[in-house]
This record gives sequence, structure tokens and C-alpha cells, in this order.
Amino acid sequence: MLDPFQIELWLYPALTCVAVVSGFVDAVAGGGGLVMMPILLSTNLPPHVVLGTNKVQSMCGTSVATWRYHKAGLFSFRENAPLAAVVFVGALLGTLAIQRLSADVLKLVVPALLISVALYTMLSRSMTDEDRKPVIGETEYKAVAGGIGLYDGFFGPGAGQFFATTLVALRGYGLTRATGLTKFLNVTSNIASVIVFTIGGQALWVLGLCMGLGSMTGAWIGSHFATKFGAKMIRPLLVVVSLGLTGRLIWGWFAA
Repeated sequence: MLDPFQIELWLYPALTCVAVVSGFVDAVAGGGGLVMMPILLSTNLPPHVVLGTNKVQSMCGTSVATWRYHKAGLFSFRENAPLAAVVFVGALLGTLAIQRLSADVLKLVVPALLISVALYTMLSRSMTDEDRKPVIGETEYKAVAGGIGLYDGFFGPGAGQFFATTLVALRGYGLTRATGLTKFLNVTSNIASVIVFTIGGQALWVLGLCMGLGSMTGAWIGSHFATKFGAKMIRPLLVVVSLGLTGRLIWGWFAA
């Protein structure tokens, strides 16, 4: 197990402040890792420890956002428990795989997917708060959600955008309702990943929980704004975050 004090003490409050912004962005549009991951990586912690520690703070933030969206009546825990279970298993398998395999292939594929998300969000008339007729049933969507959960455990960037966009496009959800259910699925995949990283000794819990306090604060604020303003706030931020993640991943090709 790594020593939680192997990084400089001033980084604890600094990263906690960054986590407030990360939690806000993640609660509204997903992609909080766009804010947090580059800064965490700059601490020179091992990459797998960065992933594990980030999952701890993300789990805290998405838990708060999930509860806020649930209290707003945007989704039911009971009705969506089977879907969450599929995501949990997918994320477990993905997190186990990332510890043994390289994610280099996904670095090439994911930017194209994120650009597709941004274009769909900008151009589709479906990205409103109105529910529509589903394209596929709940059973068929479990395969989609399980695949995204697997991806979230294995690599991660954009998983929230993929959940939200597919819930709108395939299940006919309004955007705010899709965002609420996305947080429930996100926190499920985060918990699965945290379990695996913790068993492997690849999560700094002291740092992760400090950051988690900041993430919870940002998530509370973000989910409040999202439920208040709905699609007119979520839609543009979803586009910005999707394009930002794309740019960050492409930049990583040249910086590597």
C-alpha cells in the first residue's frame, strides 16, 4: 500500500479545490476527469494510482449528484437496479482489464466517438427535456450500458456523455432525466472500479476522500443548477466537455 503522505501536503487542499470544479462539471455534463486527471498526473503518482484515487473522489461526487437527481424525481433506484447491476459487472471487468492491458487503442477510437456525441448534441432535435418513443427496449439497452460500464472501468473519459447520449437517442429520455440516470450508472461503475483498485492497493484513500469533499460540493451545486435550468444548461456544457475531452486526448498523442 502506498504512503498517503508521499505527495506534498499543500497538494491536499489544492486538489480539493480543483475537485469542486470537477464535481460541478461532472454533475451537469459528465467529464469531470477532464479537469482533474491532468492535474493529478502532474503529481508524478503512478498512472494506476492516479486512476484509482480519481475514482475515489469521483465516487463521492457522483453519489451526491445521484441523490440530488433522485430526490428531484428524475429516476427510480428500484426500477433501474437491474441496469445498474449490468453496469457494475461491466466496470469490474473493465477495471481488471486495464491493470493488464494497454488502453492505447481506445486513445485512437474515443476522440471520434466524442466528436460524434458533440455533433449529435448540437444538431439533434432530441436533445431537449421532452421524452420520446424508445428506439430499443430496456433489455436491449442493458447490452449498451454494460459496454459503456466496461469502457468506464477500462479507460473512462466520456463515459458520462455516452450514457446520457444513448439514453436520449435509444431510450427516448429527455436530456435532464437522462443526466439523472447517468449519474446513478456512473456512481455504480465508480464503486466497482474503486473496489478493484483498493484491493490492488492502487488508491490513495486519504487524498481521494479530501478531493471527494470538494467533488461532493461541486456536485451538489452542479446538480442543483442542472435540475433548475434543464437542457438549456446541460446541452451546451455537454458539447463543450465532449470537445474538451477530445482535444485533451488528441493532445496526449503529441505530448506522449
